[in-house]
Amino acid sequence: MSILLRWGAETVRVVPHSQEPDRTSRFDERFPGLWPEYNRHGDVLGPLWGGLYETFAEFQFVLVHDRSGEMLARGNTIPLVWDENPDNLPSGIDDLVRRAFAGWPQPPNALSAIAAEVPPENRSKGLGALLLKAMAALATERGFRNLLAPVRPNLKERYPLTPIDEYVHWKAADGLPFDPWMRIHVALGAKVLKPAPRSLQITATVAEWENWTGMAFPATGTYVFPHGLSTLQIDREHDVGSYWEPNVWMLHPVPAKGAPKGPGSAPGRW
Repeated sequence: MSILLRWGAETVRVVPHSQEPDRTSRFDERFPGLWPEYNRHGDVLGPLWGGLYETFAEFQFVLVHDRSGEMLARGNTIPLVWDENPDNLPSGIDDLVRRAFAGWPQPPNALSAIAAEVPPENRSKGLGALLLKAMAALATERGFRNLLAPVRPNLKERYPLTPIDEYVHWKAADGLPFDPWMRIHVALGAKVLKPAPRSLQITATVAEWENWTGMAFPATGTYVFPHGLSTLQIDREHDVGSYWEPNVWMLHPVPAKGAPKGPGSAPGRW
């Protein structure tokens, strides 16, 4: 039975890769370049990304307009074991994915987001929030207690010199998080658990970094670069550039099976 979600006056269907792999596999072709190129080359996540669609196919999905069949957005998630103690969370995306592919010591009891992708032409239409609702619905379907998200704050790229430990506490005048993507999470009931300063590592040659960023790095040192959430460390002598992308762990409520329908739901589904 499909998960259906209300999107204004329309209905959107959650389509897992396990059900319609031909459709979901066309997302990158239909919407190329959604991430900065460097973000596609994580030391851990890059080599394992394709495996998400093999090992965890039921947790990778696209949102499809129920009437037209148009793909609107994509979500990537992965199950994990978590004892609800923030101190025992994975250190970030790399640690989360590495542990998941190694095999958890017991059956997973929670779901974690990995990525939420909305093409530029579909932004500012509420689809980011809808992706998070879809992830919560997937967690509910599997009987998981929690939905976690290692959030990539989308305004952090303007403040790469500010430690994520400080940025996570910035507030707007209304008392809500300064960061717009974090605000969307909070509006859906999420709460901040802890920053993850070393979440996703990307290590490459200087030439690769220059190609990805369109910059020159003529000397060893620390650099700010386009779309980077923190700084890039360049070592010319060893021909290596190293970057740690920070995230923020946030926790979403997960409706139990059979609970009353939440906002934005379609009949019988959250």
